[in-house]
Amino acid sequence: MIKGISHSMIELNETGSEYYERAILIIKPEYASVQRTVLEDEARKMLSELDVPSAIRCRRNRLKHIILCTVCAAAGLLAGMSASLLH
Repeated sequence: MIKGISHSMIELNETGSEYYERAILIIKPEYASVQRTVLEDEARKMLSELDVPSAIRCRRNRLKHIILCTVCAAAGLLAGMSASLLH
């Protein structure tokens, strides 16, 4: 545990996330005397519940949307071309 001037902190170097290399958490003063292992376990539990960052999620959704629109446009173009060839 890293002791600051007025805060206790805990640093986790292995977050278990592909997005975050490490996490530094500031401990509330009333829990500063809790055992380090308990604090680390709680920190790991909290970090494991984190989802993909929203900016990355939006980027992925935007890419899926662009691909879907491109496929639909290509399908419409092909359908129009085949209809014009039949007439």
